[in-house]
Amino acid sequence: MKIKVGLDIGGSTTKIVGMRKGSVVAKELVKAADPVTSAYGAVGKLINDNSWSVSDIEQINITGVGASFSASPILGIRTVNVTEFLATGLGGLYLSGLDRAVVVSMGTGTAYLDASHDEVRHVIGSGIGGGTLVGLCRAALGIDDALMLSDLARNGEVTNVDLTIGDLTQSVISGLPMNVTASNFGKAANAISREDIAAGIFNLVYQSIGTMSVLASKVCGLKDIVFTGQLSVLEQCKEFLMPFENLYGVRIIVPEDAVFATAVGSCVAEEEM
Repeated sequence: MKIKVGLDIGGSTTKIVGMRKGSVVAKELVKAADPVTSAYGAVGKLINDNSWSVSDIEQINITGVGASFSASPILGIRTVNVTEFLATGLGGLYLSGLDRAVVVSMGTGTAYLDASHDEVRHVIGSGIGGGTLVGLCRAALGIDDALMLSDLARNGEVTNVDLTIGDLTQSVISGLPMNVTASNFGKAANAISREDIAAGIFNLVYQSIGTMSVLASKVCGLKDIVFTGQLSVLEQCKEFLMPFENLYGVRIIVPEDAVFATAVGSCVAEEEM
C-alpha cells in the first residue's frame, strides 16, 4: 500500500508525516526561509531519509499558513489542500485516541477547537502563544531561541516573580490553593535573575493558554483538553499546564508527537471529509 503524506507548513517550521494504513511510519521537522522551499525540502527529506521513491507516495495533503503558496502538485505528486482547523482538530483526536475533545493548537498564537469526528468547530483564538513567549524573552533577555530559553527557565524560580494567593492573604479561599498565581510578574523586583524572568514568562504564557482552555472546555461541556503545536515540545508545557487538572477538574492531555498533530490530521481529514 502506498504512502500518504501530511504536510503542515508553518511560518518558520514545516512538519511532515508519512502514513500507511492509518499509522504514522515517518516524520520530519524542517526549517526554511519561505513556504515553497520548506514544502519541497520537507517532502524531499522525507523521501531521502526513508529510502523511498516519488512513486511510493500516492498523495500529499497540505495544510497550515503556508499552504496557499503551494497550489501546484509537489514533485508531480497529487496535492490536496486541507483546512487547518479541521486538520488540527482531527490530528489531536487521532493522537489522543479520543472521539471528542477541546483541541488546543499552540502556535505563534493559539486556537481553541471543539473537535469531534463529525465536526471541528473553532471556539475562540488568542494572540498569546509561541510568538508571545519568544517576543517577550527577546525584549527582556535578548534571547529568541526557544530551546535555549527553556534551559534558562529550568533554573529559574517562578515564585520570585509571581505573586501567589499565599503572598496576599493567610485566609483560605475556597477552591484556590495558596500556591496559585494571583498576579504574573506581580512580585518582580530589580534583583530577580535572568533565569527567574525566563521562568516567569513561560509561566505567564502557559497559564494564559491553560486558563483559556478551561474556559473553552466549559463552553463546550467537555473535560478533555488536548494540547498540540510547537509549544508542546518544551518541558515547561506539562509543568505549567498539568496543575489545571486538579484546580478545575479537567483532563490535560499532551500526546506524544503533539507537534505533528496538524500534519497527521491533514492525512486523516480526507478520509472523514
